[in-house]
Amino acid sequence: MYNMLRILKEQYSNRRLILRLALHEQRSKYQLHYLGMLWQVFNPLMQVMVFWVIFGLGIRGGKDVGDIPFFVWLVIGLIPWFYINPTVLQGANSVHQKIRMVSKMKFPISVLPSIVIVGNGMSYLLMLGILGIILIVNQINPGLYILQLPYNFMTLFIFLYVFTLFSSTIATVIRDYYQLLQAGMRMVFFLTPILWVPNTMPDWLSPFLQLNPFYYIIEGFRDTFLGRAWFFENLAYMSYFWSGVLVLAFIGSYIHYKFKDSFVDYL
Repeated sequence: MYNMLRILKEQYSNRRLILRLALHEQRSKYQLHYLGMLWQVFNPLMQVMVFWVIFGLGIRGGKDVGDIPFFVWLVIGLIPWFYINPTVLQGANSVHQKIRMVSKMKFPISVLPSIVIVGNGMSYLLMLGILGIILIVNQINPGLYILQLPYNFMTLFIFLYVFTLFSSTIATVIRDYYQLLQAGMRMVFFLTPILWVPNTMPDWLSPFLQLNPFYYIIEGFRDTFLGRAWFFENLAYMSYFWSGVLVLAFIGSYIHYKFKDSFVDYL
């Protein structure tokens, strides 16, 4: 618990540094591109269109999900994933990439995953704005359920930080872990209800699929934007998710401080 509190204190104390470095990394990422940060929109848009054509028009034959157009249903699931996937991979590699530089100065290594999360979050917020336009065009009103959007953000950001803190330590000490994580994220994409509809799965399989934490996050955003349910209606699933986050936070903070002073030795 003490290590977890130290981690939280480092994030709060360096919040301005995190924001400044996140802005710098986002600007430098696209400074040599003619379209600049517009690629943050064009790249996801092209992927959305491919998935919609293949799964929406091809496999599903243009059928809606209930009374929701499949395109809208798909976009609500894909936009968080476009943020989750690169953030998990970049965050897991953040310590290994920067440790040689930051080891020569007084720099809290635990903020490196936060810089990735905040930096990628800027394009995520932009994509959410586009999602809002799509919902308005399709006359979909979430009503009061939109009030739980801060909870959805909290679950997303906290899980991403806890997971990337753990992964960044393991990926630095054991480089094979990063390769395994890349393969694992490709597999998890298809195990998460992004392209497929949960109620089409067999009853015996659904509980196993829900063990995936990204299942909880993606469906949480759909519950909010489509006005389907409140986050506290399924307390058992909610407790499972946060218990896992707490355990991962405890393990991640412990191993981070255990190996923090010897990261350079693993390069």
